[in-house]
Amino acid sequence: MGDERTPANRREFLGLAASTAAAGLGVGLPVAAVAADAAQPATDFTRWLDGIPGRHRQVYDMPELNAGYGLAWSYVFLLTGQQAYGCPESDLGVVLVLRHGAIPLAFGDSVWAKYKLGEYFKIEDPETHAPAVRNPYYDRPGQFPIPDIALHKLIDRGVHVGVCSVAIHFQSKFLAASHGLKHEDVERDWIDAVLPGITRVPSGVVACNGAQSRGCSYVFAG
Repeated sequence: MGDERTPANRREFLGLAASTAAAGLGVGLPVAAVAADAAQPATDFTRWLDGIPGRHRQVYDMPELNAGYGLAWSYVFLLTGQQAYGCPESDLGVVLVLRHGAIPLAFGDSVWAKYKLGEYFKIEDPETHAPAVRNPYYDRPGQFPIPDIALHKLIDRGVHVGVCSVAIHFQSKFLAASHGLKHEDVERDWIDAVLPGITRVPSGVVACNGAQSRGCSYVFAG
């Protein structure tokens, strides 16, 4: 292979190295990061990832409600995976990531009513056809006629549910600003309202990445 491009490539590399060093990161960062990664201690997040069950794994990325189809598809994966793979349900693993406009599904009814989350997030109650003032998907299956699609039923079957902390922070900030409220109070209310069986993850996007690193196939559900 000819080397006529080598000087240009070398200049590009040295320019990148200089920029990296100027940022205080050092040109050895990629190698150092790889070496350090193996020695990193477990975090709450990595322990959550390590708890994903099963050999056949799927992650549903849910940035919007999308009529609750992320829940329905989680249910269908558990329903059909056993027959498809000839395995028990314990061999199936599902991760559901609630982020951006889907984060209210992680909250209890009290904050839905207090902050009119149905109106703010444009989520309709399937029974009243008005902006929801309660969570239509945790104890109930939303628009679906199958009770086992309810979020808490899926959690009871081992579905790993994560809600994006970044989205909680910024969505609560935007709502607080629009209603003349203190952001800290709104954010604390939302965090306190996260329902049992749901884990706050650093961000939804890193949860999708982490789930894939643990062998989950990615499905966009929003």
